Amino acid sequence: MQLTLSIPALLFPAISLTMLAYNARYLAIAGLIRQLHKQFQETEATPLKRQIGSLRKRLEIIKNMQATAIVSFLLAAVSMFLVYVELSLWANIIFGISLVFLMVSLVLSLIEVQLSTKALGIQLKSMSSSKDDTNTSS
Repeated sequence: MQLTLSIPALLFPAISLTMLAYNARYLAIAGLIRQLHKQFQETEATPLKRQIGSLRKRLEIIKNMQATAIVSFLLAAVSMFLVYVELSLWANIIFGISLVFLMVSLVLSLIEVQLSTKALGIQLKSMSSSKDDTNTSS
């Protein structure tokens, strides 16, 4: 396959949008952590401790998602430069590595979404069991 400047350039909008989505997830978790920190200082409840551990893991995954997306973006730019200076073999190799980093980033995103969904499911279950307890005692 002949790599042209337009092929790596196709990754730029995709990676940029991906990084925006990752940043939004990061900001949402940061806000939640700040909210939980305030609650934890007031109550030091055990369920909050479990949530904090889960959030710590998710924050680490999001950091890695962002890092791999940035590396993918950078390598796509490098491959464009290599195409420009007519080093096509290196351009193909670097572009392939860029795609691998993008795939790793997307897999990490999938893992983080799964953790997020699981955490929400646990919280909903906890809320419904609390509601059932209050209905039973009435």
